[in-house]
Amino acid sequence: MLAALLGLSAPAGCASSPEPPSLPPDRVYAHAAADEDSRAVPVPAGGTAAALTRPLTRTGWFCAQVRSNADGRALWCRIGHRDETGSVRPQVAQFLLDRQDRLAWAWFPTPEAGTYQRGEPPQVADAAAPALDAVWPGAGDRARREIDAFARAQPDPVVWDDGAPRTSWRDEHADYGFSDLDGLLVTAAGAAVRRWPFGAEHYATTMSSAVDDLKAGGYDCFYPPQQSCTRVQSNGYFRVTLRGDQIVTARFGIGSSIQAGRQRHPLTEEFPRGLTFLSEAVRGPVTARIEQARRSGTGFTGIVAGTIVVIDADLGRVHAGDLVAYFDIQLGAPLAATLAA
Repeated sequence: MLAALLGLSAPAGCASSPEPPSLPPDRVYAHAAADEDSRAVPVPAGGTAAALTRPLTRTGWFCAQVRSNADGRALWCRIGHRDETGSVRPQVAQFLLDRQDRLAWAWFPTPEAGTYQRGEPPQVADAAAPALDAVWPGAGDRARREIDAFARAQPDPVVWDDGAPRTSWRDEHADYGFSDLDGLLVTAAGAAVRRWPFGAEHYATTMSSAVDDLKAGGYDCFYPPQQSCTRVQSNGYFRVTLRGDQIVTARFGIGSSIQAGRQRHPLTEEFPRGLTFLSEAVRGPVTARIEQARRSGTGFTGIVAGTIVVIDADLGRVHAGDLVAYFDIQLGAPLAATLAA
């Protein structure tokens, strides 16, 4: 199905489609729970998962196995690129492996759609080529050539008259489709995961149970249907991705102001009842890790109590023990073929 949606039967080269590819593929999450496990763990040593992610982690990426079920397991990788203003621009990669430890699907989204200049090799190729070559020799090199040729062929500026331009190709390992809008999508020829993992209950609660606590902290929330809240008095935000009512990822921004060794912007100012969108099992350790970052002014990406924690720090001022900073925080990893809010 995904191959058809991507137009992968088209010959290699630039092509255009009136509709973007289906993300996620049709019905991969339309199933009952199948031994879902949402505890994040380090990438297992050895095997396909380690081979795929090793080229990325060697260049500064963070990777983890973020969920699994009876049919497969999902890996999620991330790196934060700082731009000239000091802001973090994340780039991610996603992999889905079947129960025989074979790569079934991969996605390398564009870090920021529409930023390529003509002739400039996209960052997607830098991530995808070594990862794919590690499990399918030659596949990564082919991907780099196809993506680089596609980027050089685009007019400057790119004009999307009839959908986003894209290119596609096929080899003995997989079908591939690339566009500036979606990045690189890879669907393996000899492996498939019928029921994709969707668990999040280990680390997160539901939005309906958390929304009143967010409102108590000054957030304006209109859920349902909106999945984002704002806090005008602190220029704060709170956004979630959901599966039904279940929170899958939560992102929020919060400041830190330490003067004379004291935190003048306590976490309870915005979350007076604590981080109740997290499960009780992980709430304490995750809160402690966030507070550690807010005291030190440093970022963090890793696993805390089986939970993906990403803290991007925008340091405003550090002087004589005083600190002013702003933090963008992501808790949980998105489902495969989706992005965090």
